[in-house]
Amino acid sequence: MKNIVILGGSFAGISTAHRILKQAGKSAPLKITLVSPNTHFYWSMAAARGLVPGQISDEDLFRPTAEGFKQYPANRFEFIVASAERVDVEAKKVGISSPTGKSTLDYDFLILATGARAKGDAPFKGVGSTEETKAARRDFQSRVKTAKTIVIAGGGVTGCETAGELAYEYGHEKEIIFIASDTKLLSSTPATVSTYVQASLQDLKVHLKLSTKVKSSNPLPNGQTELLLSTGEKLVTDLYIPTFGLTPNSSYFPSEFLDANGYVVVDSYLKVLGTNDVWAIGDVSACEWSQFIPADKQSAYLAKALVLVLNGKTPSPYKLISHRITGIQIGRKKGIGAFGTWTMPSFLIVYVRRMLFMDRMAGILDGKGL
Repeated sequence: MKNIVILGGSFAGISTAHRILKQAGKSAPLKITLVSPNTHFYWSMAAARGLVPGQISDEDLFRPTAEGFKQYPANRFEFIVASAERVDVEAKKVGISSPTGKSTLDYDFLILATGARAKGDAPFKGVGSTEETKAARRDFQSRVKTAKTIVIAGGGVTGCETAGELAYEYGHEKEIIFIASDTKLLSSTPATVSTYVQASLQDLKVHLKLSTKVKSSNPLPNGQTELLLSTGEKLVTDLYIPTFGLTPNSSYFPSEFLDANGYVVVDSYLKVLGTNDVWAIGDVSACEWSQFIPADKQSAYLAKALVLVLNGKTPSPYKLISHRITGIQIGRKKGIGAFGTWTMPSFLIVYVRRMLFMDRMAGILDGKGL
């Protein structure tokens, strides 16, 4: 019996667990143990709209993880609500901490799928436990509702979508300022995408401050935040939302296997470089960018590769995605996409993203939609 431990209960971890169990077959001598600090699967792809009060309920954004795996017998699958604290790659042991105490798991194969977290306090990703993430969402919605001025910083997809969602709802009643350090938004996309997004945000009354950085942010006694900008300007706002960058959830893993930013370094088979029988996928991995599409591709590859390894066969190397795919929605009526140098029209993006893919959540959680 091979013990496969998967750390992380978001999309990458959940989908990989289902895929391995399906592809290995009922008679394969393996057991998967999925470890996550969250009792529920959080659909973070809808997080930006979820910051707007009254738009998406907790019931729609959070679903019990255990329910998605109830079809598997206990000798094939186990779900443990706990946080990984350390990994000993030589002894093949994982130290975990749960509400009932600390314990150690032995593994034959280990998959790191612990994701990443947002650098600010907005719950774009999970914030600790499920209850902590729900509480953070409620708190943020309350602050959004009472704020008269909102500043978003960071010129990537998350920042653009957050500015769009807030401006669509409040553009005529709140001052919404969007700060980006580059000369244009979404600088890695084709110029047509950047131009369209900027014009769409301005149509929603978003005030853009380009070629500008937030050098520091200081909370004030009255609950506001004072921002010092690279231009020398000081800006006081009721709500500050930084959206630049993610921090990988990798503190439990030995630092010699991480890059300078804390991401896990992998080889062409998605195995953690310098280890045996340890793989990393999704946002915690240094391979590809942090988004659903690469995480899905890595999960599908790894499940197939691991089943081959279990059967004594050698998998082919992982093929990196050749062109970055971006789909962005500005508010609820506009959007644009890019695949390499190709752009996708607004009507297509709005139609595809009309439910923010929440209709796929149940099928991913129980494995039927994979």
